[in-house]
Amino acid sequence: MDLAGRTALVTGASGGIGAELSRRLAEAGAAVAVHHRDSEADALAVAEAVRAAGARALVVQADLGEAAAADALIDRVERELGPVDVLAANAGLGQSARWQDVDAEAFDRMYAVNLRAPFLLARRVLPSMAGRGYGRVLFTSSIAALTGGIVGPHYAATKSALHGLTHHLAARVARDGVTVNAIAPALIAETRMLPGEPAELAERIPVGRLGTPAEVADLALAILRNGYVTSKVIAVDGGLYPV
Repeated sequence: MDLAGRTALVTGASGGIGAELSRRLAEAGAAVAVHHRDSEADALAVAEAVRAAGARALVVQADLGEAAAADALIDRVERELGPVDVLAANAGLGQSARWQDVDAEAFDRMYAVNLRAPFLLARRVLPSMAGRGYGRVLFTSSIAALTGGIVGPHYAATKSALHGLTHHLAARVARDGVTVNAIAPALIAETRMLPGEPAELAERIPVGRLGTPAEVADLALAILRNGYVTSKVIAVDGGLYPV
């Protein structure tokens, strides 16, 4: 159950939830690969925080919208940090659009980053995890997968599909000591994906405020530490969607 000495890859780690999760994993004793697409300065700052916590860090750049990026990313992490024990597939797109304005290109780009990339990353690391008898995969979904959300149809559809992927994979690796879960945050402050003004969005939430990356990371760490929790999608939404 201990994360000390493990190697973690956090995608979309340059800010918000990914940055906080990277720091928490480092505090738990894991080496952390800090992935970004085009935010090198922010990723370097996260890596410094990881090192300040006493853990090894690696900054890795990749455009996960490219199909070949997943294998290249894992290759580098394994070469420099070792086999991936914890995959936190957190990177995602969240471009707002009305359903009438979402064309094939926009849908395909959202699909490539939000669904195909998490699958390809998991597909790559799961055999090695199963062979070692330990692994943790955590997908970052969204409450939009359960409600339809307000970002757009392409966003909601890709996040909903992550739930099916979670259940499918979890059932096939559970006996190998590998867990596969998803968290579904809603309206988290200090992220780049808020679909509106924070004060207005906060009025939608029963607790009366936005969530924080720290609150999401709290739950993520609890899931990653627990070998008996698998095939679950857990909302972090201030009571927005009662499940």
